[in-house]
Amino acid sequence: MLLSLPLRPPDCLGVGVSLGCPVVNTFSYLAAILTLPLHPSLVHSDPDRSELHLLSRLRHLQRFVSLPHPPPFNPSVILKSEFPYDVVVIGGGPGGYVAAIKAAQLGLKSACVEGRGTLGGTCLNVGCIPSKSLLHNSHLFHQAKHDFAKRGIDVGEVTVNLPQMLSQKEKSVKQLTGGIEGLFKKNKATYVKGWGKILNNSEVAVTGPDGTESIIKAKNIVIATGSESSPFPGIEVDEEVIVSSTGALSLKKVPEKMIVIGGGVIGLELGSVWSRLGADVTTVEYLDAIGAGMDADLAKVFKKTLADQGMKFKLSTKVISAKKNVNGKVDVVIQPAKGGPEETVEVDIVLLAIGRRPVLPAGLKEAGVAIDKRGRVITDAEFKTNVPGIRAIGDVIAGPMLAHKAEEEGIAAMEHIAGGHGHVNYNTIPSVIYTWPEVAWVGKNEKELRAEGADIKVGNFPFLANSRAKTIDDFAGTIKIIADAKTDRILGAHIIGPNAGELIAEAVLAVEYGASSEDIARTCHAHPVSPNPHT
Repeated sequence: MLLSLPLRPPDCLGVGVSLGCPVVNTFSYLAAILTLPLHPSLVHSDPDRSELHLLSRLRHLQRFVSLPHPPPFNPSVILKSEFPYDVVVIGGGPGGYVAAIKAAQLGLKSACVEGRGTLGGTCLNVGCIPSKSLLHNSHLFHQAKHDFAKRGIDVGEVTVNLPQMLSQKEKSVKQLTGGIEGLFKKNKATYVKGWGKILNNSEVAVTGPDGTESIIKAKNIVIATGSESSPFPGIEVDEEVIVSSTGALSLKKVPEKMIVIGGGVIGLELGSVWSRLGADVTTVEYLDAIGAGMDADLAKVFKKTLADQGMKFKLSTKVISAKKNVNGKVDVVIQPAKGGPEETVEVDIVLLAIGRRPVLPAGLKEAGVAIDKRGRVITDAEFKTNVPGIRAIGDVIAGPMLAHKAEEEGIAAMEHIAGGHGHVNYNTIPSVIYTWPEVAWVGKNEKELRAEGADIKVGNFPFLANSRAKTIDDFAGTIKIIADAKTDRILGAHIIGPNAGELIAEAVLAVEYGASSEDIARTCHAHPVSPNPHT
């Protein structure tokens, strides 16, 4: 088995071996780990189980040997020609800025073109970061108002200072976006302010903030232009009373009544913010369940929990129209998804959250880059498009529209360009809904695995049986682990409860390295801690 392990010839052999050479570090580690005997507890009467542990060890070694971190730089892959840059990235979101910085760390001369005025893309400016600020602060308000008294904390009347809450949100955004610019300077990556247009497979035209135009030449172009809120035919977003996720982050006051169109992650998170701050929030969802992709068992618990907090739901319901009326409010017309009588509801705010769509850079079509029926750039395993020299990452290509997925792709794409090997395991990309309680999952859910005919075993552990959870006396969540019935290898993990987004990390590691549920159970965890996959 060991002889079949594909080992990449070490790059440092050509320049000699030293203490800092990856050969010494890699093969010392290889020798140590392979000669280390298996713990008696890991030697099973079932040969399949013993082999699983050995395979897990070898998988780790294969990753370590073939993908050293950081990959050794091979100067021969950089073309020192008429191209001022080796890589130009269009888009400064999580995928784009990480790609540009990673390229610089690998010795490539990189530039990142971003027209927003600040780096970080939707995520840092009007997405992940500001929404988490509001989610956290609205949760604290809700706790102070509804939970403190039972804990012996008397605070009197609790009110919302919305301007201060929004100011704190903006402060965190400014600090983080500024920090990225600092990383660019530290790693000697070039930040180009302006909007990029692809001219061909080696040139990008940039229109700066002042309207001046310039051309950047590079051996490689990487498209990382992200996504935007999907429009709803017939509904016009004015960011005042009919808002996208961007407008929902900066409402001037807490609305009395609010309708959220769409029961996905964005709608549920922002709906819960305004619900906790006092709004009467109703989520309208065309499907019969909320949280697309979530395990069905957790979805039922999740919906009931949000309902107990005051959110309302109209499932299997479609929106016909939403228009501003003479009173400055919005008339929303809805009806059952399968047809039936229409109902008109008047609300103060409508949040349109039916998903996101790719944003493609200017010149893409003229350059001949192929896209699919959903408007996404078509790429191969190395993120190459059909046009030599042009790659794409993040929300503009297939896969979940997640910041951490885009970052992983940015790193992998740069490793390929630098002559190394980059890989993204899409089965180990976690998903998190940052409501309270949080919901997080990785791998496949039970419905998907049973549809595939997989022989599985399912374990559930309630937070109520955990000592730390009892002392905190918060939401009674649960952890669901799905494993292969024969090998015990973990295939999926699903958590609903406080801090599920942090707890899922251990499960991500387990799925990535092919661990069994027993591997996690035999790992010593501190006591008492919040429930985690080992419980």
